[in-house]
Amino acid sequence: MDVRASGKYMRISPQKVRLIVGAVKGKPVESGLNVLKFMPQKAAQMVEKVVRSAVANADQNPDIDVDLLVIKNIIVDEGPMLKRFRPRARGRASRILKRTSHITVIVGEGSA
Repeated sequence: MDVRASGKYMRISPQKVRLIVGAVKGKPVESGLNVLKFMPQKAAQMVEKVVRSAVANADQNPDIDVDLLVIKNIIVDEGPMLKRFRPRARGRASRILKRTSHITVIVGEGSA
């Protein structure tokens, strides 16, 4: 049985989060959290938060053993963009897109 958790409207670009995701996908939850804890990137903290939420969701189900959980998949989708403008030369303006991410973590029981 799979359990999921999602973090929406996270203020980081999906491209930066996807770089982190490959390091923990398919690992047991405990070792995945250890890897994320010592990564210096901002995205690692955000992914760690959503993984912990998925584990807490799984803990609510009495049929699931939390010690055997494996990170089955992490999906990073693009959220809405905040549009800002920056002044440029000769009275022009250029657009700055502040990107957001939707992070979905799916955990399930696997062989530890």
